[in-house]
Amino acid sequence: MLPLKLIREQPEAVARALATRGGGGDILKELLEADRQRRELLRTAEELKARRNRTSEAIGAAKRRGEDASAEMREMRAVGDRIRELDAALQRVDGDIEGLLLALPNLPHESVPAGATADDNEEIRRWGVPRALGFEPKSHWEIGEALGVLDFERASKIAKSRFVVLWGPAARLERALIDFMLDLHTRENGYTELAVPHLVNAATMRGTAQLPKFEEQLFKTVEADDNRALYLIPTAEVPLTALHGNEVLLEADLPRRYVAYTPCYRREAGTYGQDTRGMIRQHQFDKVELVTVTTPATSYEALESMVRNAEEVLKRLELPYRVVLLCTSDMGFAAAKTYDIEVWLPSQGKYREISSCSNCEAFQARRADIRYRPAGGGKAELCHTLNGSGLAVGRTLIAILENYQEADGSVVIPTALRPYLGGLDRITAVRP
Repeated sequence: MLPLKLIREQPEAVARALATRGGGGDILKELLEADRQRRELLRTAEELKARRNRTSEAIGAAKRRGEDASAEMREMRAVGDRIRELDAALQRVDGDIEGLLLALPNLPHESVPAGATADDNEEIRRWGVPRALGFEPKSHWEIGEALGVLDFERASKIAKSRFVVLWGPAARLERALIDFMLDLHTRENGYTELAVPHLVNAATMRGTAQLPKFEEQLFKTVEADDNRALYLIPTAEVPLTALHGNEVLLEADLPRRYVAYTPCYRREAGTYGQDTRGMIRQHQFDKVELVTVTTPATSYEALESMVRNAEEVLKRLELPYRVVLLCTSDMGFAAAKTYDIEVWLPSQGKYREISSCSNCEAFQARRADIRYRPAGGGKAELCHTLNGSGLAVGRTLIAILENYQEADGSVVIPTALRPYLGGLDRITAVRP
């Protein structure tokens, strides 16, 4: 959430920044008008309350002198009715302002390139060289179905489309990837592993900027009392970031660096026709998520560190990738700056996103009220929150199937994963 004070004092600058993100101007105008109305209502209410206080004192004095104050008392009853009307109007406009603030995206950091589409993203670096296969590469679903380890048909039967059943070696490979990533991030990168709820309440979703913007993308439980309904998490970013909601941390205890493996659940509304085959875009997928809570002074250093941590997974697996700085219009709603890491997929002949690492600055912290007490004392200040995939497990499995495929249809296991698979060095056909 953006600070109302900033919008009020620098409306032109905020409007220009929002324009680079492709919208928000109409919401901003409505918000400024609502804020003007609120200040006018507040001024009028305060004037009437001051008048009521003065008149009440005068009425009391008149009564003590034995004078008739009935006219003044009638007037004050009318003033009291008007004050109650103004207070109710203030309550309504406060709700309008909050709703409008929740609908505005974060402002981009000054280092983010302005752009209208993904074509305006900036490539920062590449690592590795795509392997020369010597044969026509197959897609991951062709490889997996031929080996009998990816079963989309049965998944559709027991659920619906955009689910998959992993058989035998593929299930073991996914579990190995999760353990490998968690071990790397905890043992070498300094993250603390957490196991978190996969169902969270609406306040948690609002605090992490999932609601109201992404309501249609979320799976929600059905409860007799809708106020108690829970949401399936779209990423572990949500519970990890909300962990310190309504708390004041000590600066000496920052940064907090967390990692968690969870399944993630997304409706993928509005993506009809996109990546309908295979595992690229599913309703349920596994991810190892990284979250950092830190001070504003260190958050951009933390972002670069998080990107390097995610990159290291791909380096250990020897998968070619590139790092891209997203332009203003391609960033997520809560992000001030985002790097995407894209892995090479031979069947598509291009890089596809496997991790997105973002600094949200104080955007989520303001919503969730996550603060820290400076080491030198003084007023508690808003933290900065960051999140990133370390990595998307299903997409990593896809990248392994495609980059390590052999002409005979088998798939070689990356050396770094073999200890997690009891020495298994190759996936061959199974009978599901």
